Amino acid sequence: MESYKCPICGNTDIHSIGILNGKPYCRRCISFKGEEVEHKPSYPKKAPIYLEYELSPEQKELSDKLVENYKKGIDSLVFAVCGSGKTEISLQIIQYALNCGDKVAFALPRRDVAIELHNRLKEIFNKNRVICLYGGHTKEKEGDIVVLTTHQLYRFKNYFSLIVLDEIDAFPFKNDPVLHEMFFKSLCGHYVMMSATPSKEVINHFSGSNKDILRLDTRFHRHPLPVPVIINAKKLIQFVLIIRKLKRYVKEGKQAFIFAPTIDSCERIFKILNAFVSGGNYVHSKRNKRNEIIENFRHGIYQYLVTTSVLERGVTVRNLQVIVCQSDHKIYEKGTLIQIAGRAGRKADAPTGDVIFYASKTTKSMVTAINDIMKSNEALNG
Repeated sequence: MESYKCPICGNTDIHSIGILNGKPYCRRCISFKGEEVEHKPSYPKKAPIYLEYELSPEQKELSDKLVENYKKGIDSLVFAVCGSGKTEISLQIIQYALNCGDKVAFALPRRDVAIELHNRLKEIFNKNRVICLYGGHTKEKEGDIVVLTTHQLYRFKNYFSLIVLDEIDAFPFKNDPVLHEMFFKSLCGHYVMMSATPSKEVINHFSGSNKDILRLDTRFHRHPLPVPVIINAKKLIQFVLIIRKLKRYVKEGKQAFIFAPTIDSCERIFKILNAFVSGGNYVHSKRNKRNEIIENFRHGIYQYLVTTSVLERGVTVRNLQVIVCQSDHKIYEKGTLIQIAGRAGRKADAPTGDVIFYASKTTKSMVTAINDIMKSNEALNG
């Protein structure tokens, strides 16, 4: 076969290229098929921001800098700790782009987080049309602000003047060359990427020309990040300790996430805990009525949730306690553990919380995650 480059995702790997009716096709992006959005003229729009609180001085400084960079044609990375208020930091640049008549997208890798963000932005930009686009929910494709999963960007070729992309290190966007290609093909202007745990490759990318890294090591309420505690014990002892801890949380009226490394372990751990501590439930990517269960948890119907990494990002619950079961599992990389720890202490009126790593042994990921969190706290104090 002669050299072939996929016009959709740029793939040139011969092992990912097939032949159908004598013509080559790309297997990598074959699932990215569907109605594309026609590029129509857009016009300046008023976009008042409705927030019930003021940005912190640190948030306002980064917010202003994002707009300044956008005006200059500079792409930005917002490297900010969990709970720093990255969404709030991005509001002003979205407003500015809409005022200029630019097409705006806010992209995220995961559907659950996209849905939650859509609800927030509808309240904040309540005079504008904010739509949400994800798998199985693609009827509406045009709005003032398009909130969408990264999988849906293929519908918008050379379309958006501004894309804000959050959780850039999250699955499935992380290390997926097809999704990366779709992102850049949908762009006709500039972008803002945001993460609490960007990779070295991302840092290097934003160290180039016409790029800028904006760092924020403080949460919006200026309290330190909860520092995880490591407890080494055999698996059976881990369950005994977690059950004791959960009973204490229930008595104190505190809710908790218990993270499990896999779907099977999630269900197994819940069965064990539920036999000793009532008032819980479990969620994972294949769980029926997952969103309903999460909403019930938010409203205090459940005292604890056993969960996989589906809840490591984009979730804010007041006074939440965090337990990681089998935190020495290979799935728990440094960035994942930092994101999980970032679920605790996110509210100004409840800025503290337990973060406990239960493991048979201490791993490098656990140690480096704790060290990075402590370094961020040092920046707050210094």
